[in-house]
Amino acid sequence: MTSVFGRVIGPPTLKLAGPTGREMPISVDKDRCQWNMTGKAVVEGRPIERWAVLDFTGTYRWNRDQFVGKLIAKCGSLGMRMGNHLFYRSTDMNKLSNSDVLRQLLESVWNQAEGRLQILICVMARKDEGYKYLKWFSETRLGMVTQCCLSTNIEPRPYKDTKVDQYLSNLALKINAKIGGSNVELIERLPYFRGDGSVMFVGADVNHPAAHNKTSPSIAAVVATVNWPAANRYAARVRPQEHRKEKILQFGEMCLELVGHYARINEVKPEKIVIFRDGVSESQFDMVLNEELVDLKKAFLAVEYNPTITLIVAQKRHQTRFFPENRADGGATGNVPPGTVVDTTIVHPFEFDFYLCSHYGSLGTSKPTHYHVLWDEHRISSDDLQKLIYNMCFTFSRCTKPVSLVPPVYYADLVAYRGRMYHEAMIRGRLPGSASSSSSSSLASSSFSSATSFDERFFKLHTDLENAMFFV
Repeated sequence: MTSVFGRVIGPPTLKLAGPTGREMPISVDKDRCQWNMTGKAVVEGRPIERWAVLDFTGTYRWNRDQFVGKLIAKCGSLGMRMGNHLFYRSTDMNKLSNSDVLRQLLESVWNQAEGRLQILICVMARKDEGYKYLKWFSETRLGMVTQCCLSTNIEPRPYKDTKVDQYLSNLALKINAKIGGSNVELIERLPYFRGDGSVMFVGADVNHPAAHNKTSPSIAAVVATVNWPAANRYAARVRPQEHRKEKILQFGEMCLELVGHYARINEVKPEKIVIFRDGVSESQFDMVLNEELVDLKKAFLAVEYNPTITLIVAQKRHQTRFFPENRADGGATGNVPPGTVVDTTIVHPFEFDFYLCSHYGSLGTSKPTHYHVLWDEHRISSDDLQKLIYNMCFTFSRCTKPVSLVPPVYYADLVAYRGRMYHEAMIRGRLPGSASSSSSSSLASSSFSSATSFDERFFKLHTDLENAMFFV
């Protein structure tokens, strides 16, 4: 154990809406840094007029009408005007488990809605492998946003009515983010970038196949903010990569696509770009700088675009833990409080790195995130960068507390995992008898054509969804 000096960054003031829809400042709880949505609404609630329910529970008895009514009421209380659903289609879990039947079912739902469905609520009786195929087909072929939930979590029972209400609130926050709304924002602009000029935050991550898998590609994901100064809405790109290789092959191309979308929305290209890279060890810093960053700059130079860039690596795979020296310095769980920063003694002697514990550890020992600045053309001070990252952790769309990892990296991890699901669903849907035997699917997938596995068409998002937050 080493004694180190740390400091605690104060939480930012957040922006939500009141019952009348007027924006109001919210101060978070000092100890846990959490807030609740009771008597409050999201900053920008998108109206939901065209939606439907696809119920896979079959003969399982639960109050369907009460669920729909409660969901409409909950969305309304959070500032999301939700009309009556277009239709309610009931089926069974066997349809979800069969890829061919599920494809026909989703197509019929899409045709019944005439292709103009904002979101499809899918209720399931249990977790099933068909979830992957549902997401792949709806997000890459139909361009349909889906929100899945388990009937056991939304079934109203007297002894867990509070849990059902909280579950519906979380469901509503995810739905609003997926259809383009804004749940929570910061009152003040992010530190350092409070002057003129537009800024884009980028997150990048690579998802690798399991150790026993020798053929499946790794999946690279890049996300980027599309709004400024709120910086809480993201667009995503996903690509297959070489098997178990950490280098993102088309990093410059993917970032250039995201810059183009940013320019279409804001009518100006971002003058400053801050990149957060996840999943690389210290031995791979050289690859990130001399290959990925160089590829990015070449792509920008080809279109005569020259923004200033800062590149930061976020690391969670380390064994460093912090403990308060005195009981009075910590919270009720014995963890360091949210916002704790350590940037002396245990960091690199002359490079720019620090540890930040941005979340409240309610169970177990909190693991801080290690941020390492590899390239900085903005010359951000350590205080400004630490405050910037901590403030961004409050803007994660699907929860009401700061998260442990800066949101661009968190979202990139979600998108990369979604790309992994696409690959598994693609193989599952192409194998004969895949619905009945998961073991035969995994066996056949190992010998599946690697050329087909790397075909980008199977991972390309539908044009209607490639700039939406479908992944939350």
